[in-house]
Amino acid sequence: MITVFGAAVWFQGLQMRRIANLSALVATPLFTLALVAIMVHSGRADLAPYAVVGATVIAVWQMAINESGDIIDADRGQGTLEALISTPAPLSLVVLGRTTTITVISLLSLVESVVVARLTFGVVVDVHHVGLFAATLALTAVAMAMTASALAGVFVLSRSARTFQNALSYPFYLLSGAVVPAPLLPEWLQPITKVIFLSWSTDLIRDCLRPGAVPNAPARLAVVAGLGLAAMVVGVWVLRRILQRVRTTGAVSFA
Repeated sequence: MITVFGAAVWFQGLQMRRIANLSALVATPLFTLALVAIMVHSGRADLAPYAVVGATVIAVWQMAINESGDIIDADRGQGTLEALISTPAPLSLVVLGRTTTITVISLLSLVESVVVARLTFGVVVDVHHVGLFAATLALTAVAMAMTASALAGVFVLSRSARTFQNALSYPFYLLSGAVVPAPLLPEWLQPITKVIFLSWSTDLIRDCLRPGAVPNAPARLAVVAGLGLAAMVVGVWVLRRILQRVRTTGAVSFA
């Protein structure tokens, strides 16, 4: 298992040398400029660090979803998806290794956002709870990799992963609290945000930027980890059922 995971990480690392795979990182400075400018020019420069967090969350989500879908589409287009499915290596573990690599690289967007906000608007992002901040980022990366891997089954079954990628982009920018904090959304939408781990992560990261104590931090971290694990468990089960179907019908490339 460790060998399979390591091989998947190494292979995805080679793939990430192409600029097309790093498009989310290219767009991050633009998202940062837009979100921070809104805060500064509306007279709420004190909220500008939260805009930096929002731009980072957008980049991490976009990169994970786009690349996890492209993993399946690229293998299908190159005619290697059938061979990958027929090998003894679990497809879910291979996808997890590749999405983990993508997620770790996507965290560079935080550095980009902080630098752009500082150079363009003079915004300084102060982290008052460094340990909790690091733990939140680590658990968010793990949960993101698990969630992206869980979607692999849907992408295998679809003729084109791009359809699902587009549908999962902008709605989640809002539901994750990246653009607007979840408590400010309409009341009927707020329960939906509670089952999205990114909304918990985003709130925790914002709290780490405040000088006061962070309420219920361990429990909130546990929720992030739990939602990510739940997505992975459901995703592995769904992927196994889908693979049984496509192996039976022989319709991997034309699912």
